Amino acid sequence: MPIHYDAEDRTFHIQTEGMSYIFQIVRDGYLRHAYWGARLGGYRGSNVIPFMDRSFAANPDTRERTFSLDTLAREYPAYGNTDFREPAIQIEQADGSRITDLRYRHHEIYPGKKTLTGLPAVYAEDEEAETLEILLEDEKIGLQVVLSYSILRGSDALMRSVQVRNQGKEPLRLQRVLSAAMDIGGSDFDVLYLPGSHCRERLVERRPLGHYRHVVESRRGASSHQENPFLALLSGDANEHQGEVYAMNLVYSGSFRAEAEPDQFDLTRFAIGINPFEFSWLLEPGESFQAPEAVLVYSASGLGTMSRTFHSLYRKHLCRGFWRDRQRPVLVNNWEATYFDFNEQKLFALTDSAKALGMELLVLDDGWFGHRNDDNTSLGDWIVDKKKLPNGLGIRCRLCNDPGIEVWFMVRAGDDLAGKPAL
Repeated sequence: MPIHYDAEDRTFHIQTEGMSYIFQIVRDGYLRHAYWGARLGGYRGSNVIPFMDRSFAANPDTRERTFSLDTLAREYPAYGNTDFREPAIQIEQADGSRITDLRYRHHEIYPGKKTLTGLPAVYAEDEEAETLEILLEDEKIGLQVVLSYSILRGSDALMRSVQVRNQGKEPLRLQRVLSAAMDIGGSDFDVLYLPGSHCRERLVERRPLGHYRHVVESRRGASSHQENPFLALLSGDANEHQGEVYAMNLVYSGSFRAEAEPDQFDLTRFAIGINPFEFSWLLEPGESFQAPEAVLVYSASGLGTMSRTFHSLYRKHLCRGFWRDRQRPVLVNNWEATYFDFNEQKLFALTDSAKALGMELLVLDDGWFGHRNDDNTSLGDWIVDKKKLPNGLGIRCRLCNDPGIEVWFMVRAGDDLAGKPAL
């Protein structure tokens, strides 16, 4: 699981069994994305994308016309310093300025993978993972951005996350903090995404990228069944069994945005993270903000390999608990049997019939809380309806006196708080 740093070339090379991900420190501390694709044995990247004088391209150093952030393949682009494309991070200072000039300060490579405070993320033991952390800093305003890259043994996935710190003396307002962004060489891709609706989630749609900005997003406060927090770029010949695939998935259930946009010189900015729409976070001096984790997968052999990489990673390193590596019990959900109209007696009868058919688990769905007798009331009122369940959720104990069947309580998958844990 090597993560290499070449001090002479100032290049980071992240390798998995089938993938390489490479970026480089250039000039005065800017990060240039150099390569993402099939595994390379070695890499020296200083001359892969030559610097040249581009007409009307703004330059951070007016004495050097061949270097512009607006034409550079960037690894994590900030707003306001000659790059006019969509940024990955944007802040507002106390005086109203939105200019940010992030530069490389130092990095650390270590075994293992840190948890993300308050957020779900891929997990691993120290011997299973390796992580690179890079500190970017805007010294003038005290803004620090930590870019985290993790890989796991046996997986061709790359986990990326971002933490923003205010080490200055004035508050900063975050207006955009994406979890991953980079500029990929070329624009001759198809884009693949997964829209849908209730009961027809994750339809597969594919279309040419062209010189057009493609945005997949949810503004609903949840990732939702209308859009999935996923976007992929595909070579034109890619199908289930062949072709190149570059995919991103955000491990986050809130409002998100994923986007791909080619620029005038055929660099494609590929990014994913929290949706900037209605996003604003006041960061006081000394405080930090943790963005969600993005998982990046490259496949040289089509969509099937990409899917299996995601599935294997999430089964082994995102799912948790007793059932992670075990065959799931056969279950019956009471919803279609009872809808909102149930009581203990009906549930007893249902469990008897379910057990006789070989089922091992009863899921108590919608209607057990508040005064929930239809779809127009009580969402969020997580108080047991004693008219239906006079013994409360202790009914689980009564039903579980029979070791042949368990009972779990859940919130229906369409409800506003569908992520509420089972009791």
